Amino acid sequence: MLQEEVNIYMDDAREHMERAIAHLEHELMKISTGKASPLIVSGLLVPYYGNLTPMGQVANISASDARTLVIQPWEKSMLSPIEKSIFEANLGVTPMNDGEVVRLSFPPLTEERRRDLVKKTKHLGEEAKVSIRNSRRDAIEHFKKAVKDGLSEDLGKRKEEEVQEMTNKFSQKVDHLLDGKEKEIMTV
Repeated sequence: MLQEEVNIYMDDAREHMERAIAHLEHELMKISTGKASPLIVSGLLVPYYGNLTPMGQVANISASDARTLVIQPWEKSMLSPIEKSIFEANLGVTPMNDGEVVRLSFPPLTEERRRDLVKKTKHLGEEAKVSIRNSRRDAIEHFKKAVKDGLSEDLGKRKEEEVQEMTNKFSQKVDHLLDGKEKEIMTV
């Protein structure tokens, strides 16, 4: 019985760590590297019939070229709320509304803006690592409680080592993602 509980805690810790990585990947995709990507705006919330709805569900978002996004709402009445949502998101780009579509032109990134984006990336990475370490801490607490409840100390220690190895592996994954994004941002 205790062995099953310990395995459940290991699986739970792994699941939480995987979610932290998935969240980091999603957040990193939103960071603009000077290239227009629909992901930058698709998750922005827009008021739609009284509900806040992701922009990707009220408009077609496409990149017309490397630096321009075109947002074509399903209903023309959504042009203004889409524009407002983009202003409020503070993306560093001004939306242009021509009555049919909203265009976003992304200027080439300055050196200073690139450094700011790298800082933001590192902050996101640190948040992911904190989440991973919290999962490790929770699992180890459960293992220690299981040892008090009768699980063998050897097995408890082995599980603690396993969860530490898993933590190290996921932390390296975070570092790998951050390195890749930093190179992408700093490439002119």
